[in-house]
Amino acid sequence: VQLVESGGGLVPAGGSLRLSCAASGPTLSLCALGWFRQAPGKEREFVAAINWSGDSAYYEDSVKGRFTISRDNRNNTVYLQMNNVKPEDTAVYYCGIDRRLLYSGNDYTTADFGSWGQGTQVTVSS
Repeated sequence: VQLVESGGGLVPAGGSLRLSCAASGPTLSLCALGWFRQAPGKEREFVAAINWSGDSAYYEDSVKGRFTISRDNRNNTVYLQMNNVKPEDTAVYYCGIDRRLLYSGNDYTTADFGSWGQGTQVTVSS
């Protein structure tokens, strides 16, 4: 399984950015996909996840109402639309694949995910 993130960059506070993650794998359509981020000196943290069918999404509290996760199973791509970004959103953003097949709950942790991509840097200027 391979994941390739893109779409990061420098954006002013209040601006928008759309991240993409192209994925490949035989069981990808049966797995939840998630976005995580890691700021310098901090551990990787959960941002958002979307279940295998794409009809259920879950967000970390600080991004609710600002970020939207979506997926296109036909093209094996997951997106993260980031609106009204804040300086504290600055981090390297990673996408990952949930190891639990057909999971549709709302309990997502870093330990549940694997096959990380190389990440894409998001920098929000104040």
